[in-house]
Amino acid sequence: MSEFFTSAHAIDLVLLLIGLEALGLIVLWRKRLCPLSPASTLLILAPGTCLLLASRAALAGAAWSVISLLFLVALIIHLIDLRQRWRERQQSNQRG
Repeated sequence: MSEFFTSAHAIDLVLLLIGLEALGLIVLWRKRLCPLSPASTLLILAPGTCLLLASRAALAGAAWSVISLLFLVALIIHLIDLRQRWRERQQSNQRG
């Protein structure tokens, strides 16, 4: 079990599960059973996915520049998501 977690296979499994979660939420959205649009779903899941990819890259011995780029992408997407949520909250407060 120790080898599973140190070889990045655990991260691969989590990335697969995140992909399945995204697909499931998009299918539910198309059936009008989920209030999150595909864009919102991806904005929510993308930062964590980038962090997992950075961890995987580190375990695989990737260059520091690749790892730091993935961290930067995670931060940028996270800030975009926060801005979007902030705007939605402001709009709903103005209506109510």
